Amino acid sequence: MFTFIKAQAASLTATASDFLMTILLVEVFGCWYVAASATGTFTGGVCNFIICRRWVFNAENGPVRWQAMKYVLVWIGNLGLNAGGVFLVTHYVGWSYIISKVFISLVVGAGYNYVLQKKFVFK
Repeated sequence: MFTFIKAQAASLTATASDFLMTILLVEVFGCWYVAASATGTFTGGVCNFIICRRWVFNAENGPVRWQAMKYVLVWIGNLGLNAGGVFLVTHYVGWSYIISKVFISLVVGAGYNYVLQKKFVFK
């Protein structure tokens, strides 16, 4: 259970960097919300990998290249689920991109990222 709590703290930190990048790109630079969401997801992914490897799963002794390759595979799915989910919820449900991103991030984070990171990437 403690690992799950640490993973959620890492996810919160990564999500903060993700959201900051997304909002900055949309609101300050006028980027399309889907491109901004994908860029934010990338930023958060790098942040999350570093924190999870070092602190959450204590996996620094594992081969970083192999972990990074597995993480990228999981991250590609994460990127698709997040960007696609934000688009679908924003476009078809009519929520703002920020609310859509919060909702999709929670669903993908708990139901996809944590499970695959624990069982596949940093096992």
